[in-house]
Amino acid sequence: MESDKLMAFLEGKRILILGVASKLSIATGIARAMHRQGAELAFTYQNERLGKRVADVAEATGSKLLFPCDVASDEQIGQLFEELGKSWGGLDGLVHCLAYAPADELDGNFVDVVTREGFRTAHEISSYSLAALARAARPMMQGRNASVLTLSYLGALRSLPNYNVMGLAKASLEANVRYLAANLGGAPWEIRVNAISAGPIRTLAASGVKNFRKMLDCNARQTPLGRNVTIDEIGNAAAFLCSELASGISGEILYVDGGFNTTAMGQLSD
Repeated sequence: MESDKLMAFLEGKRILILGVASKLSIATGIARAMHRQGAELAFTYQNERLGKRVADVAEATGSKLLFPCDVASDEQIGQLFEELGKSWGGLDGLVHCLAYAPADELDGNFVDVVTREGFRTAHEISSYSLAALARAARPMMQGRNASVLTLSYLGALRSLPNYNVMGLAKASLEANVRYLAANLGGAPWEIRVNAISAGPIRTLAASGVKNFRKMLDCNARQTPLGRNVTIDEIGNAAAFLCSELASGISGEILYVDGGFNTTAMGQLSD
């Protein structure tokens, strides 16, 4: 029992998680890891359809704090933190696991399928929302050595089949991390901002990318570990980055992808 207490490095931390869509979501793996490490958690849901799924994850992680929030609405973002403030006087972590692009823009050649509206939507939901949430959360996070964390993917740096406009949005998101880190790190805010560039996971969001299963197979063959990562492995890294153990880390993109990003040709086989 004493050893369990020593390992609970998020004990006393209050963390808001956005983006749970199912029990298979990366956000769910993050919630489980943070719960194991002693964090108090709160969650958001976009609509009633997703609300039940989020409620199941919240119940499994000992939370009763669920709030509706569509990040396309500044009004709803404001209401989220107004309501959260009624239960919590401060916030130690904000975990942003949100990304979206219209499905028809994730199927085919980028130049053929990209549209002005799809480009705007992908960037608004996948990148701008991080800045909007960080701005709204800032008063609750001030002076607490708090942490903002988001999720990226290698498509931010390299072209990948069918990832298309989402790759551009993730590139924007990674730049967003650096600018937020620079602006929120000093007094009076003292907030760290980082991202995890996760390996591909079979989630609801990823299923919208054409031929995603083939991408998973290719990824597993090329990684130094010889397999794909799990949501729990990503969750463990997220818990670390939002803890005092990572107090000197900000503005970073941490790869949790089995080493895929370090390879060029993978392993040659007979």
